[in-house]
Amino acid sequence: MGINNILKRFDISTEREGYTVIHDIVESGIEFRGTNLWILIFAIFIASVGLNVNSTAVIIGAMLVSPLMGPILGMGYSIATYDFALFKKAFVNYLFAVIAGLLTSAAYFFVTPIYQAHSELLARTQPSIYDVIIALVGGLAGIVAISSKNKGNVIPGVAIATALMPPLCTAGYGLATGNWGFLFGAMYLLAINTVFIGSATLITVRLLRYPIRNSADEDQKKMANRWVTFIVLLTTVPSIYYGYLLVQKETFIQNANNFIANEGYIEGDYLLKNELDPSKRQIKLIYGGKTIDDLQKQRLAKRKSIYGLHNATLIIQQGFSISDVTKDLTQAERYQAEINRLKAELSLNIRKQDSIVTIKKVGSPLYREIKPLFPEISYCSADRQIFYTDSSKTRHYTVVVLGSRNTRKTTRDISRIRNWLKVRLKSDSLKLYVEKSTF
Repeated sequence: MGINNILKRFDISTEREGYTVIHDIVESGIEFRGTNLWILIFAIFIASVGLNVNSTAVIIGAMLVSPLMGPILGMGYSIATYDFALFKKAFVNYLFAVIAGLLTSAAYFFVTPIYQAHSELLARTQPSIYDVIIALVGGLAGIVAISSKNKGNVIPGVAIATALMPPLCTAGYGLATGNWGFLFGAMYLLAINTVFIGSATLITVRLLRYPIRNSADEDQKKMANRWVTFIVLLTTVPSIYYGYLLVQKETFIQNANNFIANEGYIEGDYLLKNELDPSKRQIKLIYGGKTIDDLQKQRLAKRKSIYGLHNATLIIQQGFSISDVTKDLTQAERYQAEINRLKAELSLNIRKQDSIVTIKKVGSPLYREIKPLFPEISYCSADRQIFYTDSSKTRHYTVVVLGSRNTRKTTRDISRIRNWLKVRLKSDSLKLYVEKSTF
């Protein structure tokens, strides 16, 4: 296959519409009134709802029905053919469409109860050189499709790729919520799309040698070309800077992830969480397990330079340490042991208290039971007493005092009485006293 045959495959002259037909198509898509205006308003509402609920499918639907590309193609086409009257008409209609769309989306976001900025909104606030490339190539595809007899589904695809509606609605969100960062970021993205779709149209029309619609002198042509060059440069320069920041951010994230994957393992520890902050060039690693010493931290800090992270800050935090957990468990065990001791002591005291109460209550029945066995006993008293010593130790005794009219006889029977009382009171610690009855 010769070079000529290859070049013929790229030839679009045989499929091109007539210049008059193309002019009519471009001119008919410029004006916003009636159907076009209502479709624009509906598309703005659809896109606003999609951005509000973070639905990509709804946003794509809004881009498909949006007629906003018409005046942009018209501006590029009119400058290329030096049709300044058509340019004025296209510019006025574009300006009207932008203002109408901005106010419509702002009105929606002003009344909606959902104010959270989701990812679809955030994506329209940080344009870069890559958006310039998308708009330029999308504009080329759009004007080539309009110029061709076989348009197919290129125009809807261009509408989705260049995404004119989302930045306009995002700007409306910024206006409604007073978030000027959103407003200016989204308006800049809209400006990029507008300028480079129009520029792509201008380049294509010039390359395809469309006829000049109105005669213009050389000074007018030079002035028009200077303005186009100035606007293109004014729009491009910031996007290059933002593109540089984007590349730096993505490079940092990629290098940091490689560093974490290859170097983040520490024996005896588990990486619980990692946090990356590209704006501060900061990597935070949070571990759980054994205590990480300074030597291990220094080793990791030295290794990061291998991954292009020379000036990145590495922060290593201990989420939890096994030694700390062990200390906590030991302390908890000590506390539990003390609690158990206090419980046992309290239980013992309660039992002692219960026994004292029980003994006090048993005094009267005890007298009635012992009287028939030993008739000389005239009264009886029973109580629990604590005996103290010099060593601060204490002993508990059950003390029984018996009053006897015949102490000699009672003394002879003291062993029998003592044994009977031990069995009756269920106590081996018994102190028994016998005294002469006084009543």
